Amino acid sequence: MSQFKASALALLALLSACTAEEGGQNRPPPLVKAEAAATMRFVERIEAVGTALANEQVTLAAPVTERIVRLNFDDGGFVRQGQTIAVLAQGQETADLTAAQARAREAQQQLSRIQALRERGFATVSNLDTQSALAAQARAQAAGAEASIGDRIIRAPFSGWVSLRNISPGAVVSAGTEIATISDVSSVKLDFPVPETLLSVLKPGLGIEAVSAAFPDRPFRGQIATIDPVIDPNSRAVTVRARLPNPDRVLKPGMLLTVAIETAPRNGLSVPELAVVGEGDKRFVYVVGADGKAMRREVRTGLRSAGRIEVVQGLKAGEKVVTEGVVKLSDGMKVRLAGAPNAAPARQQAAPKGR
Repeated sequence: MSQFKASALALLALLSACTAEEGGQNRPPPLVKAEAAATMRFVERIEAVGTALANEQVTLAAPVTERIVRLNFDDGGFVRQGQTIAVLAQGQETADLTAAQARAREAQQQLSRIQALRERGFATVSNLDTQSALAAQARAQAAGAEASIGDRIIRAPFSGWVSLRNISPGAVVSAGTEIATISDVSSVKLDFPVPETLLSVLKPGLGIEAVSAAFPDRPFRGQIATIDPVIDPNSRAVTVRARLPNPDRVLKPGMLLTVAIETAPRNGLSVPELAVVGEGDKRFVYVVGADGKAMRREVRTGLRSAGRIEVVQGLKAGEKVVTEGVVKLSDGMKVRLAGAPNAAPARQQAAPKGR
């Protein structure tokens, strides 16, 4: 009885081994995805953090101590170049101007009479010169009085947006008191430091991309305009100034932005990052040949961008590399490509039953 059981167990083991061997032989090649290596644009980047500045900005202050008569701007309003921002009291100055103009007219009339007398020989050259000087002095006094009135009318030096108003008509301001700040933010300046070791790759005209925490999904693009000729001896960095268009005024002066300087742009061969396998300091891809076999090939990689990696050496444009299913492969293994006619394994025909 025990011999019968042993024989049965041996027969069962033999059948299992045969079944496993047949199953291994009939197992279909692994299903993988592959795509051709293609060229794309790669750009080396230098990262920095910068501060936005207005294209032009000025703080208008009272030139003299006087009472404010009128303010011609609203909080955050737009003003045009030459527009009157504020008017200070000018009653005394107006009176002085009127008196100075009267004296200038009187001096000019007197000068005209002396000139007429001189032509007829009834006035000396000395009298003519004295009256000419008096007339010029009167005109200068009138011009001074007129300039004094002009100092009490504050105008916008350029078009822009004014700050919030913190002063009211009727207030008496002293010389130097801030009345309004005007900012031209149609474009912004962006100042950021760059280590002096990178000066060799910096030049005006290089493109930059800036991102603000307020608008993380919206990159702002511009160009380097100026590089400071002086290096900070403490930080060993140079200040770089770029200009960014700001037509919708979303960028504000004082805003902090992360800057990426684009250097050495180039078109390079690329594959998806998942296609590259790393072993130590070496990189490999699996190239699918015309015979349907995946051959492992060493490559040299470069930059990464948008989920793809640059292949500097070891691959040609158009060669198919495995992008999904790399972990299933070994060198020289037959594969099935997803979407290809051989993607579905052929069904085995059932062996005819013996009669």
